[in-house]
Amino acid sequence: MIDHIQPAQLSAWITAQAAQGPAVVLDVREPWEVQTASVAPQGFELLTIPMSTVPVRLQDLPRDRPIACLCHHGARSMQVAAFLAQQGFDTVANITGGIHAWSSQVDPSVPTY
Repeated sequence: MIDHIQPAQLSAWITAQAAQGPAVVLDVREPWEVQTASVAPQGFELLTIPMSTVPVRLQDLPRDRPIACLCHHGARSMQVAAFLAQQGFDTVANITGGIHAWSSQVDPSVPTY
């Protein structure tokens, strides 16, 4: 099952999953997008793996920790979250609205593009 969480709900989701270990936010945007706007890790580990390379980099993702996927608006991250769930990852979430919503809900200093 994939959880759908708003950026403002991420902290509560991380707390709810704490028994599984430190959460990972998987940013699946392209490198230029991450350079344009990024999140500051607060209570989670940030991994940046572009969507197109996720299948070949599965070994870089911890299967025993919660993973919340992030992109620009939420479409790519939803696809990656679904893929991870199909690959047997137990606790997966999609950050709805992506980095764009992050800017309005969590940190207005994060640029929109």
